[in-house]
Amino acid sequence: MALTAFTPRKLGFRFNIVGMLGFAVILLWALVAIFAPLIIPYSIGDIVDFDYFGPISAKFWLGTDYLGRDILSRILMGARYTVGISLAAVCVSCVSGVALGMIAAVTGGWFDSVLSRFLDALNSIPSKLFGLVVVAGVGSSIPVLILTLAVIYTPGAYRFARALSVNINTMDFITVARARGEGTLYLIRSEILPNILGPVMADLGLRFVFIVLLLSGLSFLGLGVQPPNADWGALVRENIGGLPFGAPAVIFPSIAIASLTISVNLLIDNLPQKIRDRSN
Repeated sequence: MALTAFTPRKLGFRFNIVGMLGFAVILLWALVAIFAPLIIPYSIGDIVDFDYFGPISAKFWLGTDYLGRDILSRILMGARYTVGISLAAVCVSCVSGVALGMIAAVTGGWFDSVLSRFLDALNSIPSKLFGLVVVAGVGSSIPVLILTLAVIYTPGAYRFARALSVNINTMDFITVARARGEGTLYLIRSEILPNILGPVMADLGLRFVFIVLLLSGLSFLGLGVQPPNADWGALVRENIGGLPFGAPAVIFPSIAIASLTISVNLLIDNLPQKIRDRSN
């Protein structure tokens, strides 16, 4: 049986129910990240239970961690770091990558060649290895994490935007605009960007997922957000000792990571056609 969808008349978008469910989960985590300090039942550093890896109970909805701290409070506050750092990094990487990609496609020549080869070389470095070296050498502050993650994923955003822009740059309306004497800035702002915006937004969502997973991996290795604060990857690492016991403290942060990344993928896979392909 086909999944139902609805089409608002004003927007003309056909929304799939799976995409709407994914969007609802993403919106939930976004609201949690914003209002976490107001909704956590306990302070994230308070030891509220004498039993480490405590079970789920009426007092502790998701149990307690290896020190007896409330894991629900730590997951809710961890959303601020996981969502916030990942969102900031993906915005920096996509804005810089897309801008450079469009400029390279329109300008061409030596600028395109030099920039492409440089970013290809940067892209050839394994992302986790690059992150480990930078964070271990410079330190693990939040600005360093954001910039490191942004640098890692800028080459991919550049290649994607450049490939789209090169195709648009060969079309007749670009030739007409050049014949009118329009400059590079006009071509990028008014002709190329509107025609690649849909695919670029979908690519931004995918890169957000990759950044969440890389950030969680760095935190799991102890190079992400530092104690007493913790993102979801750090929560898994610090409670990994409870895995043989099936402790909620290690299971629920993993579920939080999975719920966010899967929801973003579901939303991207079920975007309305008019958003995914602006040429229709």
